[in-house]
Amino acid sequence: MNPLDQMLRAGSVAIVGASERPGSVGEQTLRQLRNGGFEGDIYPVNPGYDSLLGMRCYPDITTVPVSVDLAVLAVGNGRLETATEEALSAGARSLVIYASCHGIAADGGPLRSRIAALADEAGVRICGGNGMGFVNVEHRLRVCGFFQPEVLNPGGVTFLSHSGSLFSAMLHNGRDLTFNLVVSTGLELNTPMSDYLNWALDLESTRLIAMFMETVRDPDGLVEGLARAREREIPVVALKVGVSGLGHKAVATHSEAIAGDDAVYEALFNAYDVHRVLTMDEMTDTVELLATRRRPAVGGLGAVHDSGGERALLVDTADRVGVCLPDLFPSTVDRLAGLLDPGLEPENPVDAWGTGRDARQVFVGCLDALASDPGIGAVAFCVDLTAEEDPNEAYGLAAVEAAGHTEKPVVVLANMSTTVDRHQAEMVRAAGIPVLQGSDTGLRAIGHLLERADRLTWPPTAPRVTRAEPVDVVDPHSLVERYGIRMAPTLGASDVAGVLDAAERIGYPVVLKTTATDHKTDVGGVTLGIVDGAGLESAYLDMADRLGTQVTISEMVEPGVEIGLGMITDPQFGPVVIVAAGGTLIEVLVDRVGLLAPVDVFRAKKAIERLAISRLLNGTRGSAPADVDALAEVITRFSELAVDSTGVIGSIDLNPVVVGPEGAIAVDVLIKEL
Repeated sequence: MNPLDQMLRAGSVAIVGASERPGSVGEQTLRQLRNGGFEGDIYPVNPGYDSLLGMRCYPDITTVPVSVDLAVLAVGNGRLETATEEALSAGARSLVIYASCHGIAADGGPLRSRIAALADEAGVRICGGNGMGFVNVEHRLRVCGFFQPEVLNPGGVTFLSHSGSLFSAMLHNGRDLTFNLVVSTGLELNTPMSDYLNWALDLESTRLIAMFMETVRDPDGLVEGLARAREREIPVVALKVGVSGLGHKAVATHSEAIAGDDAVYEALFNAYDVHRVLTMDEMTDTVELLATRRRPAVGGLGAVHDSGGERALLVDTADRVGVCLPDLFPSTVDRLAGLLDPGLEPENPVDAWGTGRDARQVFVGCLDALASDPGIGAVAFCVDLTAEEDPNEAYGLAAVEAAGHTEKPVVVLANMSTTVDRHQAEMVRAAGIPVLQGSDTGLRAIGHLLERADRLTWPPTAPRVTRAEPVDVVDPHSLVERYGIRMAPTLGASDVAGVLDAAERIGYPVVLKTTATDHKTDVGGVTLGIVDGAGLESAYLDMADRLGTQVTISEMVEPGVEIGLGMITDPQFGPVVIVAAGGTLIEVLVDRVGLLAPVDVFRAKKAIERLAISRLLNGTRGSAPADVDALAEVITRFSELAVDSTGVIGSIDLNPVVVGPEGAIAVDVLIKEL
């Protein structure tokens, strides 16, 4: 038995602090539990009442005739320690705590620590404190001290939230999202979000997991749950907050500076195919779309509009959020041309608005044509879904009819959430068609859907290369080269003779760099393209006078696209590789992707595609494309170094890695030991 069964599937519930005072958590908990249709036993506990809502009320939990599965402690912080002790002594097998747990316990320590210790000693799980409880919809078990909708139909979505307000907002979503389990995890005194995640994954009804996350208290359990969800092909949608600040207070490398906490979670979510959203509007659109039973198809978005202006809006928004609007196959173009009025172009997206014809059948025909195109993975009917006087022209009916002709996902995409007619939306959703409420959030949701279709085709992760040699950071260049990464030849020197000798051994042209600082270009500590000894001596004397005598001399690498690679070691999730726009742009653009190490070549190439600078790698203005395969190989080998150096190295910069048509070569390396 999962220890959470006694909480989330409780057959008997005691409410300590039950009340008839309107609006109190004791009153609301009792009403929610009874009015929600709970079929188990309910035991109100409060010495001030003989009965509540027609049920016998007990003076304290020790007088309840049975040991209950769940005790809800609807009391304030001042009574919480005593209430916890009494509930545990009475044999309660799980607890829900609403109170903040802020204060001092009887032993002088923090109240929250005392409550957690008492429960741990008894082997009892706590939901909360400082939370709003939970609702197991399919078990009709509402354990919540705050008003929730009277009707909650069971569905396939599990929502887990560190925010109590968003826990309640999701239950009041107003767009027919249906849940099997919704939990306000609160302080997670001894039950982290990962435990609820893994419990929900054991339910046959679970089709999607959504999480609002502030922190991670059990990284191993979270990784276990995300891996299980990926294995079962259950989508996970996550909104992680609290990542805008710099996670590492003292930074010694560019990697630390551009990573912070955000890159770590980006890497985690990338590794386990988690759909990361930025707002709750994006979350609700994405949850509604991914929770449908239609599997995504590989391809781009096909869209049908009733407005040329809104068509242009979609094109601009799709470009901004990265949703592909592919060109149509010739057969699809011909089919559209036979449907559209003169002057309307048979292209994607389609502006199908015309006059003098059966508008509904034109829209249905255009949607059918796009759904039949091999390059289209999903179809959107982009209309505002306002109320229609003539039901024969209702957009909702057109969407329902078109969806019945294809197995591909079909959605209605409204530009404004406030204009959606609830009656039409309910009719469309009843047919299993998502109604996305906003151009930006809806397209982002579609982007998640299309990305999911692509990821489901990815090959299994390739096994990493294991190396027996211990990591030695005495010579960073040699360490990097040992992993098969080509580095520009570099020698150190501290006087004119040494500088000239190094240049002769490497061969001109060379690059002169100071070793006095890691941010060399900021202080004039780099001189490029030195072609002879006289120029080198002059440059060295100037640099030595300003920055000190210690320098390096390196081969001048042929120009190419500069990429920065970095590694940081996260205390929860281990080594994280950062792939970014490199050189002097690394901290300016912050164009980067985070990846959990190790990374195979296939996933390294996918990461490269996500960089804005990847357009330069593909070749621009007549320049030859860069060797992306070579860069992907470097990323893979660098990730193996990151894994092997865990516990020895805190962070690594390989910046820049210059990528040209003939391969990739690293110019500089900086290592920060632990």
